[in-house]
Amino acid sequence: MPAPERVPAGGLTGDAGTSGDPGDTTGPPGGPSGAAGDAMELLTRGELTVRGRLRDASNAVLYCEVALDGRTAECVYKPVAGERPLWDFPDGTLAEREVAAYLVSEATGWSLVPPTVLRDGPYGEGMCQLWIGEADEESGQAPELLALVEEDEPGEGWKAVVRAEVGGGRTALLVHADDPRLRRIALLDAVINNADRKGGHLLPAPDGRLYGIDHGIAFHTEDKLRTLLWGWADEPLPEDAVEVLRRLTDALKGGLGARLAELLTDAEVAAVGTRVADLLRTGRYPRPSGQWPAIPWPPV
Repeated sequence: MPAPERVPAGGLTGDAGTSGDPGDTTGPPGGPSGAAGDAMELLTRGELTVRGRLRDASNAVLYCEVALDGRTAECVYKPVAGERPLWDFPDGTLAEREVAAYLVSEATGWSLVPPTVLRDGPYGEGMCQLWIGEADEESGQAPELLALVEEDEPGEGWKAVVRAEVGGGRTALLVHADDPRLRRIALLDAVINNADRKGGHLLPAPDGRLYGIDHGIAFHTEDKLRTLLWGWADEPLPEDAVEVLRRLTDALKGGLGARLAELLTDAEVAAVGTRVADLLRTGRYPRPSGQWPAIPWPPV
């Protein structure tokens, strides 16, 4: 997929994307197995050692090493005590929402969110998520998925999002790639009502997968979907997406619903089911409601 010509000093670059068949990222529904299961055990039972802090995060995000029985891995630890209060989400609930997003992701069979657990750590209870090493852009592992272009149309292989001011009296068109992996993340965001799908929350991996991260402000009962992935708005859902939504409908009546109930309020769990039902009823990707800002800020 050729990248469009960039607007000079536009400030939006591709924050994610990898080569590879997105079908290869599909895992078994119903829970982690294999390498993912090993990672979950390591994250849950391993000893956490803080190695540093990510300074550009709005909440406390600690870079850690986790070790268990001679196995080690890098991970991110977000203690509840380091969460910044928000006006529209209950205090101290962001970590649980991140874990809930992982559970929904696993139930889709697409494994769009890195292994994530809720556990105690050096600074109390928090979210612990496997660190994903980023693909190398220079090697071609991470093709550009977001861009600003001067043209009025996005070009072949790209989807238009919004025309934005870029300074100096200029405007540019924000576009994202017409990529099946992004389609899947867009559907996940619609299901969990993600209010913060920024470019920097799309994470490429060297194995060709594309992950979504930072799902702390999701699962609200009100429509708060904010994303850069509006390019498919009101387009028909592909058959694999419809099948996933049917699978989620069944899962929410069983184990997934029970696990989400441990992390979210009853109303929030019910709202997940309502969103899934609405997507199946319309058979289309959602479009901005007009009652809430549709694009997160900052967008990267």
